[in-house]
Amino acid sequence: MTEVLDLLLNAPFWVAVLRIATPLIFGTLGVLLCERAGVLNLGIEGIMVAGAFSGWLAVFLGAPLWGGVAVAALTGMAFGLLHAWLTVGLALSQHVTGLGITLLATALSAYGYRVSFPKVSAPPTVTPFAAMDWLPIPVLSAQTPLTLLALALVPLLAWLIYRTPAGLALRMVGENPQAAEGQGIPVAPTRTAAIVAGSALMGVAGPFLTLSAFNAFFFNMVNGRGWICVALVVFASWRPGKALLGALLFAFFDALQLRLQQSGAAVLPYQVYLMLPYALSILALVLVARKAAYPQALMQPYRKGER
Repeated sequence: MTEVLDLLLNAPFWVAVLRIATPLIFGTLGVLLCERAGVLNLGIEGIMVAGAFSGWLAVFLGAPLWGGVAVAALTGMAFGLLHAWLTVGLALSQHVTGLGITLLATALSAYGYRVSFPKVSAPPTVTPFAAMDWLPIPVLSAQTPLTLLALALVPLLAWLIYRTPAGLALRMVGENPQAAEGQGIPVAPTRTAAIVAGSALMGVAGPFLTLSAFNAFFFNMVNGRGWICVALVVFASWRPGKALLGALLFAFFDALQLRLQQSGAAVLPYQVYLMLPYALSILALVLVARKAAYPQALMQPYRKGER
C-alpha cells in the first residue's frame, strides 16, 4: 500500500497517465463523432496503424512534424470516406465493413513498410516532438503539443455537438434520420462528413505513437488501443467530457500496473498486472453501460424516402 501511495504522489506517474491517455483521447473522440451520426466505425484499429505509419513515413522523407500529423489525418479521412461509401452509400453491414477496413489498413501499412525498407533490421528513427518545457504546469510541461491538442479537442467537440446547428443536425441523423430528412437535413452527407472527420481524429491518434511517444514505426505498436476506444465511447455515454474521463481512467490503470512491476512491489504474476487495466475497464464499462443512452439510429442503415 505504501508503494502505491508513493506512486500516486509522484509527478512522473501522472505524466505517464496523460501520455498513455493521449492516443485514446483522439481515438475515442473520433469514434464518438461517427457514432453520434449513427455509424459504428470498427476500422479504428487499422486507421490508427495507417496513421502511425503514414505520418512517420512522411516525416522520415523530409516533411515537418506537423506535416506528418496532417498526412496521418488525410490517411484517416481516406479510409473514413471508404467506410462512409460502403456503409452510408451502399448500406452495407457496419460491423463487417469496419473490420474489413481494419484488415485493409493494417495490411497496406505492413506492405508499405516492407516496400519502403526492404533490408533494414531495425526501424529507422526520426526526431519526435519535443516536450513543452515552457508551460508552468509540471505534468503538462513534460508532454508534447499533440497532448495539448487532444485536450483542447474535448471542449471544442462538446461545443460543436451541443451548441451549434451542425451539432444538432449530427445528433438528429444519429437519433432519427427520418425526422432529420423531414426537416431538410441531408442525412447521407451529414453522416459521411461525421465519419470522415472522426476517422481523421483516429488517424491523428497514430502519429502520436510514432512522432511523440516513440520515434519509429514498428508492427503491433497500436496494440488494441482502437478497440479500447470503442469501449470507452460506451463508457462515456457518447459525451466528450466523459470520454476524456474514461481515457484517463484506463491510462491510470495501465500506468499503475507498469509502475508496480517496475518498482518490485508486484506480488502476483506479471500477467495479472498486464490484465489489470483491461479487467477494471470492463468492470467500469459494465457498471456504466446499462444506463447509457445510445444514439437510437446507431448501426441502422438509412435510405432516403424509406420509412
